[in-house]
Amino acid sequence: MSKTITPSTYVRNLNHGMFRKLADFLDPQEDWKKIAVNIQKPSGEPRYNQFHLRRFEQQAAIGKSPTSELLYDWGTTNCTVGDLVDILVQNQLLSSASLLLPGKWNLVIAVLQYAVKEAPVAIRDSQEAQTIPVGRTVESYAPDSTTQPEEEDFDGQGFSRFSFQELRKLTCNFDERPVSEGGNKLGEGGFGVVYRACIDKKVVAVKKLTMISDLSLEELKLQFKQEIQAMKMLKHENLVEMIGFSYDGDHPCLVFDYMSNGSLLDRLACLDGTPPLPWSKRCSIAVGTARGIEYLHTNHHIHRDIKSGNILLDKMFVAKISDFGLSRASAKLTSTVMTETIVGTTAYMSPEALRGEITPKSDIFSFGVVLLEIISGHPPVDENRDPKFLVSWKDEIEDEEISLEEFVDKKIKDWDFSSVENMYFLASQCLNERKNKRPEMKEVHEQLEDIQNCTSAL
Repeated sequence: MSKTITPSTYVRNLNHGMFRKLADFLDPQEDWKKIAVNIQKPSGEPRYNQFHLRRFEQQAAIGKSPTSELLYDWGTTNCTVGDLVDILVQNQLLSSASLLLPGKWNLVIAVLQYAVKEAPVAIRDSQEAQTIPVGRTVESYAPDSTTQPEEEDFDGQGFSRFSFQELRKLTCNFDERPVSEGGNKLGEGGFGVVYRACIDKKVVAVKKLTMISDLSLEELKLQFKQEIQAMKMLKHENLVEMIGFSYDGDHPCLVFDYMSNGSLLDRLACLDGTPPLPWSKRCSIAVGTARGIEYLHTNHHIHRDIKSGNILLDKMFVAKISDFGLSRASAKLTSTVMTETIVGTTAYMSPEALRGEITPKSDIFSFGVVLLEIISGHPPVDENRDPKFLVSWKDEIEDEEISLEEFVDKKIKDWDFSSVENMYFLASQCLNERKNKRPEMKEVHEQLEDIQNCTSAL
């Protein structure tokens, strides 16, 4: 017969069956991360950093439960069920809390459930509730200026309108075959598939938004409206330019300028047999991307999904930042806003982004990962690589497990150690776990221009 669980029960004394039940609740949506980022050392410092989180995340790839591994590890510190339930309730993981202490917490959970029901609902990846999560503190809470636009305000002024049937015809019925095989599919971006088309003798890219798991039609439409709203506000040589949209069919569509050299991710991988990017061109792409991010931040905008797959290259290899479906405008860019929903691409996410914070410093962290990609030519994550996450290679270099020379992309022939070392040092600064220790984007841009100038002078 199992012992009664009380608030003073040590987490390490919970049986395997209870761990499995908690994992069933917390693994599917990665809610275990919300627990991990709220666990503190006796000093008040976070017990787990982003590298710990990534190691727990790797457990899923080998068939283990990240939740169970986290609780096994934390349990070695004599933490109690009461400590765990406090964190669960703070993060509104009420079913898991009631699983542990069904009697004691029934009243508290009922009150919280009512509060959650009555509060504004956070919509995945875009519109966050205008309430601060229970038990959380933030530096400053700024009102969001990218909440769902009213239908009457959505007129798409400044963009061309297309019918869905027109875009269907122009993309050969949204031909799923890759362009390299004679089809129209260019790739897949956030919330949709991108196709090649030709309008008035001009090649364009058509992004058809598609339904994905746990995303309602209304949420999909919100992503569509949010991207249009962002593109209306933001115009810069290092941002992809939107041409028009369609809104009358089964799938909302966005039409953009065609980027003939694809994404930075694909070019670094030499996809479709393209030649390796020389070091000088990589420096130029890094500068252009930094310039684009600096423009976003100067205009009070946070991208939230900076990654090499969202950095597109035109025919002259000028970097263009794309995919603004997750972006968010903030009334005060220095503010930190909390969100119930963690969004973005895990391999690029900063510790605070994993906690649900929205801050421009997270874009800078993500860009630090991009700089590592530019130096190494490696993708941000590789299941068959050890370490799996590229950001973890920084530890390997700092621990002298590998040298910086070994880290450099072997396909580059024109690199020099000084400029690579300077870019790596800048990437390390961007990847500082403490967001306030990271440089501002203006400083990052200026340092990259210096690196580019020194490279050009060689």
